[in-house]
Amino acid sequence: MTGEARVEDYLALLKPSVMQLVVFTAIVGLVVAPGGINPIIGVIAIACIAIGAGASGALNMWYDSDIDAIMSRTQNRPIPAGRISREEALIFGSVLSVFSVLLLGLATNWVAAGLLAFTIFFYVVVYTMWLKRSTPQNIVIGGAAGAFPPIVGWAAVTGSVSMESVVLFLIIFLWTPPHFWALALYKQSDYGAAGVPMMPNVVGEASTKMQIFVYTVLVAASAMLPTWLGFAGGVYTAVAVVTGASFLILAWRLLRTKEDVAMRKAARVLFNYSLSYLFIVFFAFLTDNLLTRFGSFM
Repeated sequence: MTGEARVEDYLALLKPSVMQLVVFTAIVGLVVAPGGINPIIGVIAIACIAIGAGASGALNMWYDSDIDAIMSRTQNRPIPAGRISREEALIFGSVLSVFSVLLLGLATNWVAAGLLAFTIFFYVVVYTMWLKRSTPQNIVIGGAAGAFPPIVGWAAVTGSVSMESVVLFLIIFLWTPPHFWALALYKQSDYGAAGVPMMPNVVGEASTKMQIFVYTVLVAASAMLPTWLGFAGGVYTAVAVVTGASFLILAWRLLRTKEDVAMRKAARVLFNYSLSYLFIVFFAFLTDNLLTRFGSFM
C-alpha cells in the first residue's frame, strides 16, 4: 500500500541529479553543432532529452525497486519508501518516454528522436534489465546510455552523427567505469547485499583499483582527441591537460592505497572529483568553441 505521492516524489523518479549531467552534455552537443538551431526549437529539444532521461530513471526505479529497498543509499527512493507504487512508476516512465521521443521528432528530426528512443531502450532494457544483475562489466557496456546525450543534441541540429559528437560520446563512455567503480568501492557492502555484481564484489578491490586507473588513463587520453583531431583550441587543451592530470593523480593514489579506511576515503575523493571533471571538460569545450566562433566574426 503506497502513501499519497507528492510532486517531489514524481520528480525524484526522474533522477534529477543524473539529469543535470545529461542535460548539460546534450546542450554542449547542440550548441557546438554546425548550422545552428532556432533557440525555441533548441530549448524544446533539450527539454525532450531531459524528459527522456528522466523517463529512463523512472523505469529504472520501477524495475530495480526490489534492490533499491536493500541498499542504504536508495532505500528512501519513492517506490521502496512506499510513496509511489511500481505500477504508477511504470506508467509515468512509459508515458514520458513516448512523449519525449515523439515531440523531439516533430520539433527537430527523426534521427535525433530515434537516437533518444535507442538511448532509453539501452538504459532500461540492456543495462537495467540485463547487464546490471548479470555481469561486473555492467557499467562499462551500460555506460553507453549516459554517453548518448551529446550525440542526440548534435543530431537535433544537423540530423546526423559526426566525428565530433562521437568523440564527446567516447569521453563520457570511458569516464563512466572509473566514476561508478569508485562509488562501488566505498559502497560495496550495499551492492553485495543487493546481489548486484559490481566490480569490487566480483574481482576484488585490487583488480578494481587497477581497472579504475587504466580507464582513467583512457579517459584522459580521449579528452585530448578534440585537440589532436583539430576541433578544439588552446583553452580546451589547457583545461583537458590539467583536469586529466588531476584525475590520474587521484586514481594513482587510490591504486597505491592499501589500508581499508584510507582506500574508501580515496575512492570517495575520486568519485567526487569525477563528477566535477566531466562538467569542467565539457564546459571548456563549449567555451573554446564559442570563443572560436566569436573570434571569426571579429
